Amino acid sequence: MAKRKRYLVAYDIRDDKRLRRVHKTVKGYGWSLQYSVFICDLDAMELLSLKTDLGAVIHHAADSIAIVDLGAPEERGRECFQFMGVAARLPASGAVII
Repeated sequence: MAKRKRYLVAYDIRDDKRLRRVHKTVKGYGWSLQYSVFICDLDAMELLSLKTDLGAVIHHAADSIAIVDLGAPEERGRECFQFMGVAARLPASGAVII
């Protein structure tokens, strides 16, 4: 089985139509932490698929997507989060690709 890593995906999309499409795309790969911030547990092929899907949606000269490798979900992928105010519930490790 391919090793999964936990990624933080955040985006800044300049057009409402593209914003909705990016949100729907990322939602198919992970859990919403905040509206434009997601947690995705992915193996290498799933990460490539996410990047390909997003690359087809965004305007590369105007939009921005950050994908941050947080490590294994059961290790640093859980431990590196700190919250102020209401703490979001982090997902348990596992696939969610729809």
